[in-house]
Formats: sequence, structure tokens, C-alpha cells
Amino acid sequence: MNFGNVDREAEMALHDQVAAEIRRAIAEGEIGPGERLPPAVDLGKVLGVNKNTVIRSLHSLRDEGLLDFTRGRGIRVSGTVEKAAVLEKVGELVKFARNLGYQRQEIITMIERLP
Repeated sequence: MNFGNVDREAEMALHDQVAAEIRRAIAEGEIGPGERLPPAVDLGKVLGVNKNTVIRSLHSLRDEGLLDFTRGRGIRVSGTVEKAAVLEKVGELVKFARNLGYQRQEIITMIERLP
């Protein structure tokens, strides 16, 4: 994996820069689905940031659907940038539907009925 250092002078938060670097590596195929990421300490050294900054970015990428945390197996790439984009849109749809009063099963039923 070819990571660059983060820019401490940039307006973007360090954890967002770290997440962007990992996201880029996934999008460009440097890290593929099923591959294990190095430990947060090692990533922090490569990127020039504290391991807690890396951990925060990893949690963000997990929430996007790009990473999977499994005890004993480490952190693995579980998806693609495209999958993360779809999950983001699905999340927006679910939030929108819930704000209108729809329950989980009602949303699932509507989706299942789509052509």
C-alpha cells in the first residue's frame, strides 16, 4: 500500500484525511475485498499520525461499509467505494422513510416490491 502523509496545515481533519487515503487505496485496487489492513499503530507511523486518529478513521470507514472488524482476524476490506456509496444512499432513504413514520418492515416490503 502506498500511503502519503497527511497535511497538518489542511482544513480537513486528520482522521478524515486518513480515511480518504484508505478509501483511495481501496478505490485504486491497492487493497482489495478480503484483504487485511495493517494494525492501526503501523498505519499511524506510515501516515504520520497517532493510532487513535487512525482508529477513528477506521470506524468511519466501517460505518460506510468499506471495512469489517473481526476479533482475531483484524480489519479487512469488506466492500468497494461503490458499495459504500450505495449504503450511504440506502441510509438516507431509510432515514427519510422513518421520518415519515414508516417502520423497518414496511420499508423492507416496499424495497422488495420494486422491479
